[in-house]
Amino acid sequence: MKITHLGAKECVTGSCHLVQTRPGSKEGVNILVDCGMAQGHDPKIPFDQFPVQPQDVDYLFLTHAHIDHIGRVPDLIDAGFKGEIICTHATKALLIPMLHDGMSFSNRSHKEIRRMERAIDDLSWGFELHETFSLKKGITFKLGNAGHILGSCFIRFCFPRLPHTLPPNNSNKRSLTPTYSVIFSGDLGCCDTPILPDPDPPESCDLLILESTYGDRNHTNRKQRIETLKTLLDKALADNGIVYIPAFSLGRTQELIYELDRIKTKVPVFIDSPLGLKITKIYADLESFWDQEAKALKADGDHPLDFKNLYSVEKYRDHKQLMDIKGPAVIIAGSGMCTGGRIVDHLEQGLNDSKNDLFFVGYQAKGTPGRRMMEKKIPVKAAIHTLSGYSAHADQNTLVNWVKSMPKPPGKIILVHGEPHAQKALAQRLGLK
Repeated sequence: MKITHLGAKECVTGSCHLVQTRPGSKEGVNILVDCGMAQGHDPKIPFDQFPVQPQDVDYLFLTHAHIDHIGRVPDLIDAGFKGEIICTHATKALLIPMLHDGMSFSNRSHKEIRRMERAIDDLSWGFELHETFSLKKGITFKLGNAGHILGSCFIRFCFPRLPHTLPPNNSNKRSLTPTYSVIFSGDLGCCDTPILPDPDPPESCDLLILESTYGDRNHTNRKQRIETLKTLLDKALADNGIVYIPAFSLGRTQELIYELDRIKTKVPVFIDSPLGLKITKIYADLESFWDQEAKALKADGDHPLDFKNLYSVEKYRDHKQLMDIKGPAVIIAGSGMCTGGRIVDHLEQGLNDSKNDLFFVGYQAKGTPGRRMMEKKIPVKAAIHTLSGYSAHADQNTLVNWVKSMPKPPGKIILVHGEPHAQKALAQRLGLK
């Protein structure tokens, strides 16, 4: 078996990993885990440079519906992929809305987008968590809750060992199981994330492919982050300015709505993101996947994704009117790394006013406008704040504890989905050479 990391090997976006059970053989099975869009300076490998061509990929597993994990799926299909797309039921529900938004910024016509959406729907299948399912050639898989966003999962594969790899019965070598197990962590989340159940503990495995986004740091206490948000908001809005929050439409926007409701925000809060509003509705419809706290709030009459001062900005003309609003106000808009979307208009207009503030609540990849603003490479007059407690990615302690929660240590760990300094720090904590 061979595993090739075709994206997010030493960076944070563009996740794509290829598993070949018998490279070069027609008897082999080819599995892709994620097929994401690279952002900023992160590299993107053309499909014709993949070890196998798209038409020879049997299965595409999607760990969750963020664009840096699914963004190249339409292009993969265009290039000839006709295999099965496998994900959780919640990811299946989010898949086409997320990809529709990405395709709307491409050169595809409306007719071509509709045709691609039908193809994706035909190829994709939602599966339950915690159940074992079979693929061809005796391969099995099981999905576990990753706690990153709604529907996110990690995947445990079991591959039958070839007969010549098993020791004879009278061998003194360490006994091998008849299968070789591999876990792809996907993007792991944190505990105490609004709406989401905590990540499941993993089973043991022979090989762990582990994300390392925040392998070099720890977040502020997530139970205290709501107090931090309230304190920073009160201070930022004291001069009647506007607080701009670039946020991913999927995951972060819903978390912010949830916690702004918890702190009883008195100023108007505008969600200026058509996709964010669409995803929020899907989140509301997927109540069965919420955690117990969110379910209890709704049962008590307090919908966790709605409150009195929350306003939706759907139409472009409403967005243009919002540009003229006076503070105090909070504006949440995409994209999360300020690479496009309506947040760009707001920042171009509002960042030269010292009364305004910019809150970063998510990872900013190298080369993105968000990262450059954090590094003060783009001069602004507005105050910039980073709330690390809002990361949807597990921090160093959480990653280490997740690995330690396995019944026995994995035979081998490979770190991906992280910048080199983060991977180095996490490797040291895990005792890797």
